[in-house]
Amino acid sequence: MVQLTLPKGSKPAKGKVHKAPKGAKNVKTYKVYRYDPEVDAGPRWDVFEVSADDHGPMLLDALIHIKNTIDPTLTFRRSCREGICGSCSMNIDGRNTLACTKGWDDCASSTIAIAPLPHQPVVKDLVTDLSLFYAQYDSIQPYLQSDTPDPEKERLQSPADREKLDGLYECILCACCSTSCPSYWWNQTEYLGPAALLQAYRWIADSRDDATDKRLDDLEDPFKLYRCHTIMNCAQVCPKGLNPAKAIAETKKLMVSPSRKKTPAAA
Repeated sequence: MVQLTLPKGSKPAKGKVHKAPKGAKNVKTYKVYRYDPEVDAGPRWDVFEVSADDHGPMLLDALIHIKNTIDPTLTFRRSCREGICGSCSMNIDGRNTLACTKGWDDCASSTIAIAPLPHQPVVKDLVTDLSLFYAQYDSIQPYLQSDTPDPEKERLQSPADREKLDGLYECILCACCSTSCPSYWWNQTEYLGPAALLQAYRWIADSRDDATDKRLDDLEDPFKLYRCHTIMNCAQVCPKGLNPAKAIAETKKLMVSPSRKKTPAAA
């Protein structure tokens, strides 16, 4: 298991303890990170004892139950509940994952710690500010760029070329990988991070895209790409089973490919 730190500067104090009703069975204990920067002097851990018989099998079910029946002020993101939207990404039991696909029965600890994604500004409780993360995704221009006019039907692609996109297009931008990367923790404003670089390679590898050289030129920077040191946290925590480190390595190989045509620097 990849053990990750709490958000930078956070040393949560002991908070409230919500005991389970007397006689409750199958009780699980959740230690939940609580912090409202606009109100609280510092973060704290609130403890909730909950009967697993009262909710579904996933950690998100437990959080929804806590919010609905114990503490309505608990704040977290969620949407699809199917592991598709990436909204409920958080640090559970020391590992970045999705609360909607992580079962409470899969956690090894007797007390399950639930915290926001590491090294991100906390908006409130389990919600972090991912504005920089999304800006970095936008910076790699994640859309098809072609020199030819739009066809009347579709842009054709061979099965072999289409297969090259497997393991790339499935990214749901949950930020689990980037916020598990030590290089990203310390170089967030310069290093694009695993998620953005995986998406960059998704378009570099697309046979229908004509901006490959320009995309590589945009990544030609000591920090944007080369801060990746192949630590592999990204691949270990990805809830979709993707390997951003491999995509980054493939991009690095293309950078030094003899066939690459560098765009002349602007005068």
